[in-house]
Amino acid sequence: MERWAKSSDCAPDLPVVLTVEGIHGLIIHAATKAAAARGARAGARLTDARALDPALVAFPADPEGDAETLRRLAKWAGRWSPLVEVDGDGLRLDISGVAHLFGGERRLVRDIERRFASLGLTTRVAIAPTAAAAWALSHFGGDDLATLHVSALRLEPNTVRTLERLGLKTIGALLAVPRLALARRFRGAEDVVDALDRMFGRKAEPLNAAPADPPPRASLRLEEPATHPEAAPQALERLIPSLVRELEERHLGARRLSLNAYRVDGSVAVASVATTIASRDPRHLQRLLGEKAAALDPEFGFDAFALVADWTENLHSAQESLVEEPSGEREVARLVDRLTVKFGPRRVRRPQPRESHLPERASTWIPAVSSLRAKRSNPVLDRHVASLLAMTKRPEKLLDRPEAIDVIYATPEGMPRRFVWRRGVHDIARAEGPERIAPEWWRQPSSARLRDYYRVEDATGRRYWIYREGVVGDGRGGVPAWFIHGLFG
Repeated sequence: MERWAKSSDCAPDLPVVLTVEGIHGLIIHAATKAAAARGARAGARLTDARALDPALVAFPADPEGDAETLRRLAKWAGRWSPLVEVDGDGLRLDISGVAHLFGGERRLVRDIERRFASLGLTTRVAIAPTAAAAWALSHFGGDDLATLHVSALRLEPNTVRTLERLGLKTIGALLAVPRLALARRFRGAEDVVDALDRMFGRKAEPLNAAPADPPPRASLRLEEPATHPEAAPQALERLIPSLVRELEERHLGARRLSLNAYRVDGSVAVASVATTIASRDPRHLQRLLGEKAAALDPEFGFDAFALVADWTENLHSAQESLVEEPSGEREVARLVDRLTVKFGPRRVRRPQPRESHLPERASTWIPAVSSLRAKRSNPVLDRHVASLLAMTKRPEKLLDRPEAIDVIYATPEGMPRRFVWRRGVHDIARAEGPERIAPEWWRQPSSARLRDYYRVEDATGRRYWIYREGVVGDGRGGVPAWFIHGLFG
């Protein structure tokens, strides 16, 4: 309702309900305080509510927009904890080892309430040893779990009604019943014992958003919102040393860094860079991320920053050389990183081999920042491939697409003696071949024809890589066609 009210021109005291489609008509999704005072409640049919108060004003709800807003708020809540999860209509934060950064749990709660209030949103915040207890206290209030209604256990509605008929209306009343009796009466989806165990920590309920090992992270909070453009670069200079220390302690190197700048209006500006090889060199990381950080727009002001190593790899300390000369691999990687940041990953690429024996498919182009390190291979296989390449020489220049040539004279099963390519006539003086390459039957259609490749040299000394597609009588087409595919140096 608060999200709708921020974008609506209606009077705040107007009895308004938001509706969604139901099986038997419109269902009330949310109601203002004025509408609730007149009997409107979430889950009721609109026709029944209007029977009590015909003056109710109904607008269609936007559940997808609400969910997207909640996801954005979850990202914004990363200012308080690196582990945040959307939980129904609220957020769950794991604040283990975090509260002292904000002056304790009470100050953390006040800070959360104050910052959400600045966005025009009301919050009910609770901190408890278990997620289920925190949810119950935040939704039902109070500070004693035993006095809360059994619906605070997040049980099915039918289970709650059964417990009420049995006189078990509070969690304290349930605790007085032997576990064995509850386990026998409520099983499966009605497992009351399981809900109690999650409530009191006898059964773990970890956050789904929590990775096994959280990524390295450094955070910074500002006393006052900063609106000047230098705020993000200055924060980056303070965050990088802290992040590098954590990387060193965990023997990691960063492959991708993200600077999250939290604005006072609830939005988050993000600047990200990737590195070719794992690195924790502070000067290199500062140079890569500095320009992007300077481009972040503070709008109404930044009040918190977080620098996160989203992608890391193992990086142990090692001596690069005896004479302290820089590693060639590292220098090339740093150059690739700077070029990628300047021109973008799509413009800085490198060739990557692919598993295919068709020349035009044997390699592709990938972003150079992905990796400069070749995968470990089998030495025996390497020698076999090297010997194969020695026997089957490839041209230095491979055309993007094979180009058709007009053969003036050729024997039916042999090679041409003269051909025309790009309006030039070429008389073949020397030739070597053929090298037969069969179609890839698992990838190409059954009508694909084999190729016979020749290395030829014309009368002027120029050398070409040509092939005949198909042979006479192969049953896959008419007369074989000729193409040029590459040029030798």
